[in-house]
Amino acid sequence: MDLDGIAVFVKVVQAGSFSQAARLLGMPNSTVSAKVSSLEKRLGVTLLQRTTRKLHLTQNGEAYFRRCVQALEELQVAENELTSAQREPQGLLKLTAPADISRSLLPSLVSRFRKQYPQIGVDLRVTNRVLDLVAEGIDLAVRAGKLKDSRLIAKRFALGHFALWASSDYLKQHPAPSHPRELSQHECVKFSLFKDDGFELTNGKERVRIAVSGRLLADDFEVVKSLAVLGEGIAFLPGFFCAEEASENKLFRVLPGWRGDTVTVSLVYLKQRFVSPKVRAFISLAEEILKNKNG
Repeated sequence: MDLDGIAVFVKVVQAGSFSQAARLLGMPNSTVSAKVSSLEKRLGVTLLQRTTRKLHLTQNGEAYFRRCVQALEELQVAENELTSAQREPQGLLKLTAPADISRSLLPSLVSRFRKQYPQIGVDLRVTNRVLDLVAEGIDLAVRAGKLKDSRLIAKRFALGHFALWASSDYLKQHPAPSHPRELSQHECVKFSLFKDDGFELTNGKERVRIAVSGRLLADDFEVVKSLAVLGEGIAFLPGFFCAEEASENKLFRVLPGWRGDTVTVSLVYLKQRFVSPKVRAFISLAEEILKNKNG
C-alpha cells in the first residue's frame, strides 16, 4: 500500500487542483500527477476526472476519498498522541490572520510564543481572505464573527471596546464634542466595511446611534488610524489597536465616557479528537496575554 500516494490524492481533492496541492506539499506538479496516476493504476480504477478547469471525483473516487480521509486522520491522531509525550511542543505552527490583526496584535503574541517555545517555527499567512484550513494546511486562524464551517472550533477572546480617537492637531482646530450628538458637526474618518454610516455608543446608561459625515473612507483599520493620526478627523477604532499611538500622544480618546461594542476575535482550528501540543500551547499563551487587553 502506497500511503504517500494516498496522502497526495487526498490533498489534491482537498485543495481542488493538482497545482494547489503541489504548492502545499512542496512538490512539482508532475510528481503530484504521477503519484495519483500510479495510485489509480495500482487500484485499477479512475479516481479523478480531469478537465482544464476543474477536478471531479468519480463515484469510486468519492467513496475511496472518504475512507482515505478517515484512515489518515487515524494516523494523525496516533502521531499527535506520540508528540504529546514530548516535554515541549515542536514543529511548525501555520497561522493565518487578517492584515489589521497581524500588524497590531500578533507580532507581540508570536514573539512571546517563540521565546517560550524557541524550537517551534511560525509560518504567518497575512490575508483578508478566509482560507480553507484543510486545503491550505493551516493549524490556527484568527477570525471575527460567527463560524460558518461546522468542521471548526473557535476560542473567543474579548479585546476591549471600540472607541473614538483623534489627534491633538484635529482637536486644536475642532473643539472636542461633549455628547455623541455633536459628532454630526465633525469630520469623521470612516471604516467603509461597516454596514452603515453611524457610530453606536453607550455610557452604561444611555445607548445612541449617531449618523456621522466624513469625506474619507478606507476598508482597512490601519489606514483609518493613520489618517486620524494625521489630523483628518475622528475615527471609531478598537482601543487595543490604538494603544501605541495613545502612549505616544499621537491619538487621544474623544468622549472617554462613551464606548462602542466589545471587540472580539477567535482563534479557530479544526475539530478533531486530538489537538496538537503546538496548537494547545499557542491558545494557552493567547488566553494568558489577551485577557489583559479586555479594557
